[in-house]
Amino acid sequence: MKIANWFTPTIALARIAWLRTVLYLFVILDMHAFVRDTRDKGEHPGLYEPLLLARLLDLPKPSVANTTILYVVLIVACLIGATNYFPRVAGWIVAPAFTWWVLIGMSDGKVDHDHLALVIALWVLPTVKAGSRGITSYGDQTRSEAAGWAIRCIQICVIATYFLSAVAKLRSAGWVLSWPGSAVLTWAIVRRPHPVGEWLLHYPWVLHVMQWVGIIGEFCSPVILWLKGRWQLFGALFFLGFHAANTAILLIHFLPTVVCWLAFAPLERIAPWFQARRSDRDAGKAEDQAEHGRQAEQEAGA
Repeated sequence: MKIANWFTPTIALARIAWLRTVLYLFVILDMHAFVRDTRDKGEHPGLYEPLLLARLLDLPKPSVANTTILYVVLIVACLIGATNYFPRVAGWIVAPAFTWWVLIGMSDGKVDHDHLALVIALWVLPTVKAGSRGITSYGDQTRSEAAGWAIRCIQICVIATYFLSAVAKLRSAGWVLSWPGSAVLTWAIVRRPHPVGEWLLHYPWVLHVMQWVGIIGEFCSPVILWLKGRWQLFGALFFLGFHAANTAILLIHFLPTVVCWLAFAPLERIAPWFQARRSDRDAGKAEDQAEHGRQAEQEAGA
């Protein structure tokens, strides 16, 4: 029973509403900035080598027609879904469409694992029945186990991105812990030169420390799923700092995973916080007006 409760915590629907808006808008950015060569594969189908999932689903070979239709459908569905009007209809369109978009875009042999959490998030978000719609959905405090299940799925996939990355490093080294003691960061900096990384080449011990900290953090990442409050925040900040360092040293961003860290954030508190601030401001204005009124009455009486 405790295991079931852990997988289905009751979470406010407002967090789902915020995630829909952020993730659907991010998909549009992703299509133009990261997985942006899907339409090129349609124009040059000779570059297409279907991935395993594409072969299992027997997806058609990309062409100018189907990649253009896919592009238009994704843009329209994401914009509708981001408004939180008809979120489930839009969501069930975005999930398979973006999965296909990614399968085509990554069909050249390089599969970016930073999209794991994002793709899964798009599949689980439509499973949550919408409460309020539109702008009011951002303040919907109705608690739902379905929302909790969707959030937990996203959280697990975020953490799996790091843990499975550590397993892959261990496997590639023949199941011995030689990766953190190697010169892999030095090689990566030489391959992708950048001023910060080139400066660090003069301090190889720092690079080795970073490798050890990184792989230990990746192996320990599942602990974050059981942390609460401030400790979970510290865990999230560690990995966000990890990505900031990667960006500074190698210009590797991992933004599709980073944006999914919002599943850990109490986004449902945003609207009540603004409402409380507005109420305090309105109360302050009312007091000022009353004080001015009393002063005016006193001056008139004098």
